[in-house]
Amino acid sequence: MSQMDTLLDKGKQALGWVDERFPLTSLYKAHLSEYYAPKNFNFWYFFGSLALLVLVNQIVTGIFLVMHYKPDAALNAAGVPVAFASVEYIMRDVPGGWIIRYLHSTGASAFFIVVYLHMFRGLLYGSYRKPRELVWLFGIAIFLCLMGEAFFGYLLPWGQMSGWGAQVIVNLFAAIPVIGPDLSIFIRGDFVVSDATLNRFFAFHVIAIPLVLLGLVTAHLIALHEVGSNNPDGVEIKKKKDTNGIPLDGIPFHPYYTVKDGFVAVVFLMVFSVVVFFAPEGGGYFLEYNNFVPYDALQTPPHIAPVWYFTPFYSILRATTSNFMWVLGALALIVGGLTVVSTKSKNVKALAVGVTAILLAGFALLDAKVWGVVLMGGSVMLFGLLPWLDQSPVKSVRYKGVLYASVLSVFVVAFVLLGILGTKAPGYAFFGLIPGEPVAAVCSVLYLAFFAFMPWYSRMDATKPEPERVTWK
Repeated sequence: MSQMDTLLDKGKQALGWVDERFPLTSLYKAHLSEYYAPKNFNFWYFFGSLALLVLVNQIVTGIFLVMHYKPDAALNAAGVPVAFASVEYIMRDVPGGWIIRYLHSTGASAFFIVVYLHMFRGLLYGSYRKPRELVWLFGIAIFLCLMGEAFFGYLLPWGQMSGWGAQVIVNLFAAIPVIGPDLSIFIRGDFVVSDATLNRFFAFHVIAIPLVLLGLVTAHLIALHEVGSNNPDGVEIKKKKDTNGIPLDGIPFHPYYTVKDGFVAVVFLMVFSVVVFFAPEGGGYFLEYNNFVPYDALQTPPHIAPVWYFTPFYSILRATTSNFMWVLGALALIVGGLTVVSTKSKNVKALAVGVTAILLAGFALLDAKVWGVVLMGGSVMLFGLLPWLDQSPVKSVRYKGVLYASVLSVFVVAFVLLGILGTKAPGYAFFGLIPGEPVAAVCSVLYLAFFAFMPWYSRMDATKPEPERVTWK
């Protein structure tokens, strides 16, 4: 027996020893070599693995940052907050600290870019439809955790925009009737953003939310591998199997898609590296210029706005004024009326009438600021209802009609415009001519209408029959 054969034999023995105590080989087969994915994955299906790659980047770089960061709002001998000074220390004095910090800060924006594109893939191909409802709900929970993780981490550099941004966002909770003021104090740990707030946010950012996030990512992948991946045709490949029980339109995830994902990861890392080395601030969108100034509770920045990935929802908050409440009332009446007219169930009709009446009463009694907070949070939660709102007989946009494609295009344009307006100060006008406020109001209505009217336009849409087997285009 050669030396190589001896090494292979010892390797098999070691693997067998592990398998007797931990299901390593069976896990490898179940989730990689014998997990059959559709043959017709395209460009849009790379963003899930890229999201996992960026998550690893955030965890690893975060660990190294925590080694040198101090969550302390007290002033040092130079009159600079310790937290802010520790970030400057990482950037200037820690060997390689600057690249670690930029990988982490730029990685946060990259994370949301990848996740937004991953979610858009779901809208294109109906990845939220049966039997993947739970996969989608886990994904929405991951998105909410990411938003919380980004918000809590945003305060840690203790810059001007960090401190004042946290103050504004936490103050929004004070608008909630009865419990709002006490809730905002509880979140801050003080009456204003202070050392207690910094330590709370640090604990959530470093320990609490990452643990929940990792659990949700694991649940998301387990649920996905249980029901199988969707594909651009919306065809369930498990319905057509050969005599060995292998899907006719499936191929093993490893090595076929691991190789492709590896290639895309290299391309992504090349683009990501260019940004990190040459434009880590992203023109003031990834790292705001005001955040390079220590937080001063006595000096308000001229314009306070959240980071770009929060701005679409922030724009909805700003658009919710007393006049906008009339638009919301009309929207509630139309949706309630359509529900009553289009259903035969007396219980559903009664429910629609009751919910509409409650909403109209709430619009009249509660301040517009309260509804702005509700809509800002609700506009994210609405994605979780898509599996039940979409009534189309087909899943993929390939076989849906012009109506759905048009509505989805309008939704994307509205979302992008809301994101742009959220970064601008009040009074902004496009090209100096078109006021931003009415544009934000119209885009907010279009955003909400995409979800509110989906049960009807998805049924009205002229669809084509799905194929029996997957196709290549």
